[in-house]
Amino acid sequence: MKRRKLIKSSVALALTASVLGSAAWADNPVLKIGFVGVTSGPAAAWGISNQRSMEARADWINESGGYQIGDTTYDIEIVSFDDQKDPKRAIAGMEKMAQEGIHYVVGPNVDDGAAAVRPVAEAKGIMYFPYAFPKELYTAPASNAVLGMVANYQSGPAIYKYLKDEKGVKTVAFVAANESDPLSQRDGGIAAANALGLEVVSDNVTYQVDTTDFTPVLTPVMRTQPDLLVLSGVSPANAPQLIRSARELGFQGIISTETAQDATVLREGAGELANGFISVGGASTPEIASDDMKEFVKRYTDMFGEYNDESNTKVYALEYILATLNANPAGIDDVNAFQTTMDTFEAPNPFMKGDAKMRYVGTTSFGQKRQIAVPLVVNVYQDGEFETLFVAEVD
Repeated sequence: MKRRKLIKSSVALALTASVLGSAAWADNPVLKIGFVGVTSGPAAAWGISNQRSMEARADWINESGGYQIGDTTYDIEIVSFDDQKDPKRAIAGMEKMAQEGIHYVVGPNVDDGAAAVRPVAEAKGIMYFPYAFPKELYTAPASNAVLGMVANYQSGPAIYKYLKDEKGVKTVAFVAANESDPLSQRDGGIAAANALGLEVVSDNVTYQVDTTDFTPVLTPVMRTQPDLLVLSGVSPANAPQLIRSARELGFQGIISTETAQDATVLREGAGELANGFISVGGASTPEIASDDMKEFVKRYTDMFGEYNDESNTKVYALEYILATLNANPAGIDDVNAFQTTMDTFEAPNPFMKGDAKMRYVGTTSFGQKRQIAVPLVVNVYQDGEFETLFVAEVD
């Protein structure tokens, strides 16, 4: 693959082929890849990781001369739209993509936004790669959404089973924000815990996302004395506050979540009290990271002055889009061709050691291949950084 240069925009994100006359773009036509997601507010870390991953990877591609699809080499342009975790803004962002003739968009990052943009995506011929879990987005007759990560109903059972087998966990309590995403993830977690034979001792405690004092929220949960406290769908901003409150109330059990977190936010908000906190990590560990993954981390860090472990997962969406188009260049203007290619698509995974492959999965969960295959990496926070707890795969 070859690469060259990136133009950043905070207004829109897209994928379409065009030729720019500007000298800043060398001589290659431009392929725009869209991003619509949350980059402000309590959940900003999720979308910022998406946007920065795409920008760092596109910059690397363009710097190396561009990306060849068929007989044409393209420069990659990333154009971003902050939906502010608001479904109405997510719709506006997707409509903006459609107006610009964009066929491939990464995001949104939450369930409400991903569901809200579905009609626009299907009507306008846009394939989108959300980081949202509702199965109806990926199950027929839906066909335009591709899950960009491991879902909570896939990671939850793996985490609970590990803790049951390795740590002797027998009882579990769930706490969730009073929003559709966390509540949905809580319900999925409860079902998974019950299926494993764990005793659910608390399952109805919720909080408002603007809560600042979690002691009254957690006090009744602490009375149930669970072995495991699950913070369902917790945002990176709320996680350290909940952890701190639980520990200050005397909770000595395990705390976990099925959402990705930010080590810096945990360190600043909870410090040593966050030690032992379990979360879903990025799709890489030092043991499996290839030289290309290490180079990506370096470039990302150089560009933005820091690195988010979740970007180990977020780097994949752009790579899958481009590699699938390379497998069938007709997909540049025809998402039906892209969808057909997904069923048999396979390409080397540049971010993992050995002979790992990129491929689409999801047959078990959705009845069709509407999920990208990324490793399920589960992390434990310890003294300011994440350590790998275990690695698994999903179909």
